[in-house]
Amino acid sequence: MSEPASISAAIAGRYATAIFELAQEGRGLDALEADVKALGEALAASADLRDLIASPIYTRLQQEAAIEAVAKPMGLSLPMQNGLALMATKRRLFVLPQLLKQLSALIAEAKGEVTADVTSAAPLSAEQQQALSAALAQKSGKIVKLNVAVDESLIGGMIVRLGSQMIDTSVRAKLASLQNTMKEVG
Repeated sequence: MSEPASISAAIAGRYATAIFELAQEGRGLDALEADVKALGEALAASADLRDLIASPIYTRLQQEAAIEAVAKPMGLSLPMQNGLALMATKRRLFVLPQLLKQLSALIAEAKGEVTADVTSAAPLSAEQQQALSAALAQKSGKIVKLNVAVDESLIGGMIVRLGSQMIDTSVRAKLASLQNTMKEVG
């Protein structure tokens, strides 16, 4: 990880931990989860908001006013509003995307959930996704949410990443393995 990225992640981690702990003390994890989702959607939808958090052109006062104008109408929880206000005061809004990722991870951990990244050669049906999620839940002992993507270059099969484990059953990987074996023999 590059130094600026690791610094941003460290800053976001401190704010995420503080906001998460305040929300947890107030029994507001569901509200915090809704905040994270709403802010993620707002960041994805608004180029102006992305510009506000990333651009050094805006003054501290402009960022504070803009974040307050965004947070209150969105109905964000008090810990999130206060956290964003503090980030604006300290000129740390640029870490908002990392903050949302880390808050999502903390909330998932508190709920006993884990996310598995699944890349398949063809779209998975709802039944296949449910069966895969159930199998992974049995293996991990946690509730498993799937992030599903399609990559036709796999030819067939899928790649599943669950935490630090990766299971690659793709035809592409099997062909590459066969190719390496053929090189060793011949």
